[in-house]
Amino acid sequence: MMEPKNKLFDFSRTQPRAEPVILQGGVDGSPAKQGAQAEFTDTIAFRSPVVPVNEVRLSAERILLAGAHNAVSSAYKMLRTQVLRRMDQLGANTLAILSPTEGAGKTLTAINLAIAIAAETERTALLVDFDLRNPNVHHRFGFSPAMGVEQCLQSRHSAQDAMIKISGYERLTLLPAQSNVENSSELLSSQHAGQLVEELRNRYANRIVIFDLPPVLQADDALAFSRHVQCGLLVVNEGNTQRDDVTRSLQLLRELKIVGTVLNGAREKVQSYY
Repeated sequence: MMEPKNKLFDFSRTQPRAEPVILQGGVDGSPAKQGAQAEFTDTIAFRSPVVPVNEVRLSAERILLAGAHNAVSSAYKMLRTQVLRRMDQLGANTLAILSPTEGAGKTLTAINLAIAIAAETERTALLVDFDLRNPNVHHRFGFSPAMGVEQCLQSRHSAQDAMIKISGYERLTLLPAQSNVENSSELLSSQHAGQLVEELRNRYANRIVIFDLPPVLQADDALAFSRHVQCGLLVVNEGNTQRDDVTRSLQLLRELKIVGTVLNGAREKVQSYY
């Protein structure tokens, strides 16, 4: 049985912590083949509608502000660097953000990791809301999409028709879901979903595609979709994630390369160099 090597659940610490910490993970495998005709970047070749955002709302949702320099942004930059290093070793550019159960901070981690990746001058990030049971990315940013990714899966609309740019985040693109879907696991395991992922990952050479998925143990969506993605990042919360749930999730996802585990809500005090 697979079990995290790190002691994720040491509740002896007393200082609250909101920043993510990447704790463990291994990499192996051969590089993935990229599309021969891939363009370099989507920041010039393709323009999506731009949605204005309210910085007060973003701060209330704990979303990183563009160009922010603080302890939280530093933590996500550290997470970004470790994740990208392991993805580069794998030759991967698609990443599933996973959690055993709800309440671990999965969606927030997906959003802020995508923002941190997009802050790199040589990368762009595409965040896809594949939590079709409880889509929440657009709520966090405070807008209502005219079209959702579920419509791309159901009616074969072009994914570009549903893509959104967020004002101030030049190299970040969102592919939001509009509403919950009853047959979500069937959609995510379908051949068309696999084709959509291949198009997204091969379209631009510098793009990292991040998928926010439902909790592993509360629906079969994540397991059904895992065959379409190259690697995963597991998000847990010190306050409400159980060790047995982590072990069970890793067992179910044993065929997916897990690049690491993020611990949210840790009680360890943050140490700052500056």
